[in-house]
Amino acid sequence: MKQLVKSLMIAAAVSLSAGTTLAANAQDNTEAKSLEELMQLVEKNRVSSRQLSAEREAEFTAARADKQALLNQAKKQLSDEEARGKRLQNQFSENEITLANKEQELENAKGTLGEMFGVVRGAATETIGRIATSIVSSQYPGREDVLESLAEAKELPTLPELEELWMALLTEMIQSGKVVTYNTDVFQLDGGVENKEVTRVGVFNLVAQNGEYLTYNDTTEQVQPLGRQPEGYVIGQNSEFTGTSEGYAGLYLDPSRGQILGLLTQKATLEERYHQGGTVGYVITVVLIIGLLIAVYKLVTLTAVGGKMRSQLKNIDNPSDKNPLGRVLKVYHANKNSDAENLELKLDEAILKETPKIESGINVVKIFAAIAPLLGLLGTVVGMIGTFQSITLFGTGDPKIMAGDISMALVTTAMGLIAAIPLILAHSIVAGRSKSIVHILDEQAAGIVAAHSEKE
Repeated sequence: MKQLVKSLMIAAAVSLSAGTTLAANAQDNTEAKSLEELMQLVEKNRVSSRQLSAEREAEFTAARADKQALLNQAKKQLSDEEARGKRLQNQFSENEITLANKEQELENAKGTLGEMFGVVRGAATETIGRIATSIVSSQYPGREDVLESLAEAKELPTLPELEELWMALLTEMIQSGKVVTYNTDVFQLDGGVENKEVTRVGVFNLVAQNGEYLTYNDTTEQVQPLGRQPEGYVIGQNSEFTGTSEGYAGLYLDPSRGQILGLLTQKATLEERYHQGGTVGYVITVVLIIGLLIAVYKLVTLTAVGGKMRSQLKNIDNPSDKNPLGRVLKVYHANKNSDAENLELKLDEAILKETPKIESGINVVKIFAAIAPLLGLLGTVVGMIGTFQSITLFGTGDPKIMAGDISMALVTTAMGLIAAIPLILAHSIVAGRSKSIVHILDEQAAGIVAAHSEKE
């Protein structure tokens, strides 16, 4: 009996799990209190489950019919597209044949015009490069636009386009022989823009009113000043040229259309050359300055002493302590009663006392004149050592790596010679002036001794 109850309970549970609707109905029913009630409940649920299964089967059958209709419709569309693809493929093949025939007809119709087409394209291509980089384009911008369309065209040029090509060539030809002044925007190196009056000399150079050279950047289509201007006399001559309203005036012209001026910006200035000498070059400069200062000082003091001695020569009877000759004469006056030999010794002693003061510092200038070339040689050796170190590390593939040390070697050699030459000249002048003063003292002392010997 218990086994039968368990079986019925399992069957009822399976029936209830068939759908949510049956479960809801089962929840609404009261719990069975006897076997008869349980039997009735199971029977009722069986009937509901059959009805639900029938409904689902009917829905599935209806959906299956709809899916079949959709499948049939998709197959029909596929068939239509395949037919359309074949039709378009046939039409494409027919168009290819027609296009080839038309191209052949075009070639036959062009005849000798085809050669003209090639000539026009070649001339336009060649002219674009010439006009785009020409400084005439700074005055007449946009001339290469039509030429670019001609160079890239795939059809025969029209008469207006041919006229534009002819006008571009004619304009370049005419403007290459003219000197024209006009206003244009000059883009400064610091980023500013300034409208200036510039003078175009043919197709060679652009010159500002102050004589400075300008360049035309064909990439940005801008007029810019040179990164570094030539020497002052060149700029001065150019400014004179731009200021001339009639007649003729000279001008420094770059026949390479700016290439030489471009190389000029890479040329080292005198100041840059000086700094290439490095520490040795600075030491040579210090030696030169100190030597020249000593030479100038001695030259000034000896000139003053010489003037005082010339004044003393006019007044020998009244010697002064402010010049060497006066001090020597005082020794003579103090030893007039001595014999000639003692007087000569006294005068020689007085001259020897004055000589170191007169010649002091002169030998220093001479030493500096000898040191300067030796320092230049030192710089040469240091530079060559650096050059060989660069060769050891990087090889000889790039000369620019060795250029700095070689420049130092050559610049210091030149600086040593440049310093030695004026120092030698200054030493010669100062030494000659001191010798002339000592010679006057010796001459006066000899005369005094001779006169004293005659009196004895």
